[in-house]
Order: sequence, then structure tokens, then C-alpha cells
Amino acid sequence: MHLKLKKIISSKEASDLVKDDYVIMLGGFLDCGVPDKIIDALIENKSKNLTLICNDTSYPNKDKGKLIETNKVKKVITTHIGTNPTTGRKMMNKELEVEIVPMGTLVEKIRAYGAGLGGILTPTGVGTLLEEGKNTYTINSKKYIFEEPLGADIAFIYGTKADKFGNISYVGTTRNFNQVMATAADIVVCQADEIVEKLNPNEVAIPGIFIDYIVKREEN
Repeated sequence: MHLKLKKIISSKEASDLVKDDYVIMLGGFLDCGVPDKIIDALIENKSKNLTLICNDTSYPNKDKGKLIETNKVKKVITTHIGTNPTTGRKMMNKELEVEIVPMGTLVEKIRAYGAGLGGILTPTGVGTLLEEGKNTYTINSKKYIFEEPLGADIAFIYGTKADKFGNISYVGTTRNFNQVMATAADIVVCQADEIVEKLNPNEVAIPGIFIDYIVKREEN
């Protein structure tokens, strides 16, 4: 099988892929495993009315938190906002729509989209506000909420190391949301700390088939 080299672009070129009203997935757990240089470039991009799908909104004036500060974002789909008071303030002032999704449910919604599934059934949220307006099913006497799959126009993810074919590897917990998000967007861009000729197959966490572009962090 012939392996195709992936295009290596700058963080600015990556950010230029984003247009008005785009839905963007951002990898990372707080500031761990975050494509920070792409986020910095995205702040300079003129796009607006963006929807972010991310585990959290990080901290004020840091990586994902910077995007909240710039008023480029109209909606956030996330698991928590407690580390960023700006997100909470904007939500209370109705300047930002915030949809809180349990972490496991968010991961599974993204995974379902990447796998081509029609959705998932989860007991998480049954009997709470999360159930309101959603279809429910009872299976073997247990109630489940139906959750639709969740995809994006573009995903910006992080990788510890990438090879020129787009295969990605990670150190420690930096893989977090990056791995599942790589499967669930029309365009996937990975910011990598290091780019090598070819990874050992045993290192690969994300196969290059999912990656469209690579950004080398040190060069931005």
C-alpha cells in the first residue's frame, strides 16, 4: 500500500481553514495536550460565530480560554467551565451559549460520529435536566437517554510526535480527547511537538488516515 505524505502547514495556515459559523473541536484537558499555537493563530483569524466542542474552557487568557475572551465564540459544548470564570460570566449575561455534557457522554457522542453510528444510549442524566427534550428508551427495565452523535467542521488536536504520514503518538495523558476527536471532523489538523520520518507502528495512537495536516509547534 502506498502511504501518502501529509502536508505540513503553519499555525496561521491552519487557522485560515476556519470560516464563519464553523463547529470546531479542540483537543486537550485543561492545558494538557492542547494545540496552543493554533489557538493563538485562530484568535487573529477574522472568523466569527464559532461553536467550540471541548472538554473545558481552560483558564482565563490561556489557550482555549483566550477564545472565550475574544467574543469569537457563540456556543460552547463542554463538560465543565469551573476553571474559567469568564465563561460563567458570559453564560449568565447571555453573551455565550453553554451546553454542559457529562464527560463520558461527550466522548461517546464524538466516538459515535467517528464510527458512523446513529447515536448512543446512556443512563447518565436520567431523571435530571439532561433528560428534558430527549428521547428515552427502557431496556430490560432500565431507562436510557438517547444522545445524538457529535461531529465538527474541523478538529485541532495535539500530538507529542507525528511522522510525515500523519501517524500520531503521545506521552502520558496528553492523548485525552485528541484521539477520539481525530475521527469526528471533516478536516483534522494536528499540532505536534516533533515531526519524524516514520513512527514505529507500536507507538501509533492515531493512524495517519485520520489526519489532513500537521503543524510543527516549534516553528510557530
